[in-house]
Amino acid sequence: MKFLNSTAQLVEPLESRKFARFTLQYTAVEEKPNGKEQWEPRFAGHQSLEERENSFLAHDQKINCGFVKGPKGSPSTGFDLAEDDANYISKCHIAVISCIFGNSDRLRTPTGKTVTRLSRKNVCFVMFMDEVSLHTLSSDGQVPDRMGFIGFWKVVVVKNLPYSDMRRVGKIPKLLPHRLFPSARYSIWLDSKLRLQLDPLLILEYFLWRKGYEYAISNHYDRHCVWEEVAQNKKLNKYNHSIIDEQFAFYQADGLKRFNASDPNKLLPSNVPEGSFIIRAHTPMSNLFSCLWFNEVERFTPRDQLSFAYTYQKLKRKNPGKPFYLNMFKDCERRTIAKLFHHRSEEKRGIRQSATE
Repeated sequence: MKFLNSTAQLVEPLESRKFARFTLQYTAVEEKPNGKEQWEPRFAGHQSLEERENSFLAHDQKINCGFVKGPKGSPSTGFDLAEDDANYISKCHIAVISCIFGNSDRLRTPTGKTVTRLSRKNVCFVMFMDEVSLHTLSSDGQVPDRMGFIGFWKVVVVKNLPYSDMRRVGKIPKLLPHRLFPSARYSIWLDSKLRLQLDPLLILEYFLWRKGYEYAISNHYDRHCVWEEVAQNKKLNKYNHSIIDEQFAFYQADGLKRFNASDPNKLLPSNVPEGSFIIRAHTPMSNLFSCLWFNEVERFTPRDQLSFAYTYQKLKRKNPGKPFYLNMFKDCERRTIAKLFHHRSEEKRGIRQSATE
């Protein structure tokens, strides 16, 4: 890996003409259908299978992509932000994003020498969290200053969480950064179990700008076939087995095949990503893929590694004349730029095991 030595001579590139150009609009409000008394507004809306199928076409369209409100007078569908926080993130041009929901992790702040002066001036570092997680951090001595910062991180508290499953809530900032940061041209997502080890602008240059990509994500360190990922999720009881089986059967019926590393025509070097680190240009195709991936997570399970390859392959299949420049890089590269820590729950398990040994 040969990163630039400095950001001093770095120039943000103009938008590439090779990227597909079309206009996406997003469903903002859903009206209650006639005759459906049990109908309730939902954060992701109520996408029909026909609407889902049409949403994979890369052309001017309006699609469901989270943040769908109900009819006038109905309660909020969730992920509510304070006005000052919403105003702050609406102005970010480049965003580094993470989240802590349900006390899942400690706050990992990049070391001062990691972030250059240029990035401090041009990059927003935003950590979304719920009130419970903020209270725990404060109890640990990590208290936001009067501007709402802990170190580099701008802490944005989310109220009225749209899901009871914290993993599913975390998919909103992970998969929908273009919705949360409407003015951003680029974003870098990292799980809260990671600490950034390299300047964000150098990351953008290496993974996107240098070779003209619009989306970058690493392959999984061990598994490369969705069949293996399904088996592992069930073995470790990561989610309800019947819902995993339903999702897997749906994907196979729609063309998902086993990964074959020797296939010269394979679309990806791996069908299973290590999704803890994602680098995006907020181009139309990148944004569409993010919406589609979120909608799969919403429809089936929050185990996003199960739906990644299917979503990518279907998007490519439905749009043969419109390329999507995705860079799936090696997981060892991810480990070079982000240090891995244990989740809080894993820390507690380790303490209990040590006590019994």
